[in-house]
Amino acid sequence: MKQAFTLIEVMVTVAIFTLITGVIAAFILTGYKIHGYTFQQSIAIDEARRGIEAMVKEIRESQPGEDGSYIIDKAEDYQFSFYSDIDKNEVIERVRYFIDGTNLKKGITYPSGFPVQYLSATEKITTLSQYVRNQPPIFHYFDGDNVELPSPARLKDTKLMKVRLIINVNPDRPPQDFELESAVQLRNLKTNL
Repeated sequence: MKQAFTLIEVMVTVAIFTLITGVIAAFILTGYKIHGYTFQQSIAIDEARRGIEAMVKEIRESQPGEDGSYIIDKAEDYQFSFYSDIDKNEVIERVRYFIDGTNLKKGITYPSGFPVQYLSATEKITTLSQYVRNQPPIFHYFDGDNVELPSPARLKDTKLMKVRLIINVNPDRPPQDFELESAVQLRNLKTNL
């Protein structure tokens, strides 16, 4: 005699199969979300790393402006501007790195006119890095003895700079903040203003 499944046995089997399928689907979706977030975080870190590398190179090559301006234009906690020939065309540009919200941006102003001027209205701005979460300052300024400088003395006495970025796509979830730091010694500095 053949035995068949009862309706209850079929319903229990379908319920167990549905439960197992739901658990597997939730596990896969969680894995995709974690992978997507981790991938986004790694892209943000790579952008910030490339931004700091370019920044350090350009700051190291700083020199007086076309209008005779001192090498450093502004030396603030979240903004630094200076003069440098960043595109190697023998024209000195004013370069500004600054934070706008959670973005690290770079502004470039080319000299124009006679006498030469750097007009802020002509500044071209690009975003170097997103998800910057700095509470402490990004830029730190040091004198020749490696002593951190207060605000008024930064323009005249800065010999060494440290750049520190804290990157985190979403501070409310792991992984924690990723810190990037680099130091740069300014070349071509005059000993007095």
